[in-house]
Amino acid sequence: MGIDANIHHSSVLELRLSRPEKKNALTLEMYSTLIAQLEWATKTDTIQAVCLSGEGDSFCAGNDIADFLTRAQDPDTLGVIVQFLHTLIDFPKPLLAAVQGDAVGIGATMLLHCDLVIAASDLSCRLPFTRLGLVPEGGSSLLLPQILGHRVAFELLVEGKPFDATCAQRLGLVNQIVTPELLHKSTLERAISIAQLPPEATRLSKRLLKAHQQEQLHAVIDQEARQFAARLSSPEAQAAFMAFLQAG
Repeated sequence: MGIDANIHHSSVLELRLSRPEKKNALTLEMYSTLIAQLEWATKTDTIQAVCLSGEGDSFCAGNDIADFLTRAQDPDTLGVIVQFLHTLIDFPKPLLAAVQGDAVGIGATMLLHCDLVIAASDLSCRLPFTRLGLVPEGGSSLLLPQILGHRVAFELLVEGKPFDATCAQRLGLVNQIVTPELLHKSTLERAISIAQLPPEATRLSKRLLKAHQQEQLHAVIDQEARQFAARLSSPEAQAAFMAFLQAG
């Protein structure tokens, strides 16, 4: 199914993207599984933190374009992705990510909704939305300008300028950089440490940190999704998708 779920120390749920042959590109089934697992973690009292990770040498290459295009005319296609993003935003417990190699498109924008991001030194992020004839998603059109300012956000979201782990940390998008060999261990240690904090105080603190823009963020994600859906059938996007698929 592309998602491996494991529980560590009875309190940390690790959700590992597991399609290494496709650099963990996301299919609709994977989105559905992630939603179900996050909903389960929300209502399971023993789970105090969740860690997102990726199998192999990359975290996530974004959407599986071939899978995405075969279902693009189905109105439920974008709906599942948008539901996943809303679920991330509303997830009440600490959410961590261990990221390495490629983090592309939604593989990068989902990190904006994590509470802590630990990166391997080989991380390479790209947000190639306009190059694919599309628009930003995942709430990035709101969050990146807030975090980075308009001009830097424009470089990343419109020009699609790639950025590495050092740049991501300097910009405030990554908390810590470790070697690829230590990434999994370091992130789980951090998650287990957080899971040992008083759980109600931890959840209330996270809620206070996020509550001031929760409603706005939900609205922006819906607005992005409407424009994204409209762009999918545009000549620019269709040409970009065909070029991508032909390149293999």
